[in-house]
Amino acid sequence: MEPIPKAGYYYPNKAARITLESLQNVMGKNGLNAILNLAHLPNLIDNLPPNNLERQFDFADFTAINWALEEMYGPRGGRGLALRAGRATFADVLRNFGALAGVGDLAFRVLPLQTKLRIGIPTMARIFSQISDQHSTVEEAENEFIYTIHRCPQCWGRKGLDKAVCFMGAGLLQEGLNWLSGGNEFRVYETECMAMGHEKCIYHIQKVPIG
Repeated sequence: MEPIPKAGYYYPNKAARITLESLQNVMGKNGLNAILNLAHLPNLIDNLPPNNLERQFDFADFTAINWALEEMYGPRGGRGLALRAGRATFADVLRNFGALAGVGDLAFRVLPLQTKLRIGIPTMARIFSQISDQHSTVEEAENEFIYTIHRCPQCWGRKGLDKAVCFMGAGLLQEGLNWLSGGNEFRVYETECMAMGHEKCIYHIQKVPIG
């Protein structure tokens, strides 16, 4: 795979660190090192980003890690690993973040499910817009929420693909929805992806939980 030119847009160090730690937990240290070498990021071997919210991890490097997962494990295996890493990132980074900290409070827990989603999903989007250069917005339709990433750290600089590849984002949303709803799983699927030539990356979130 080719190196990706730097984006000049950044993800918080802590989110990148959690993603790499979760990948190491799944594939082991040697597996992570192989991914970092393939992604042209050997500087991160035994040298993870610091545990802070400084915006210093370039979108291009985050994309390279995603791409390397696909290259090494194939589309299906890479997708599974990316989903798991996304879920871990939400669990460790976002759920204790100021605007979402109140989700565990009794006053929130007793709200109707759709009210929780109506409050919680835009809150997640706002947090990402605040802590990173990933600008996110949410619209509500009749049967779903439409979550749009206007600058995507997962497919930056990739072109000409025939299917969406931003699975870490899908995993992060799945875990966020599980947390907001008190344990439900929701169908999240990406319908537009910048790597396919679209202007934005767009996820559709079904309002009704699975099962």
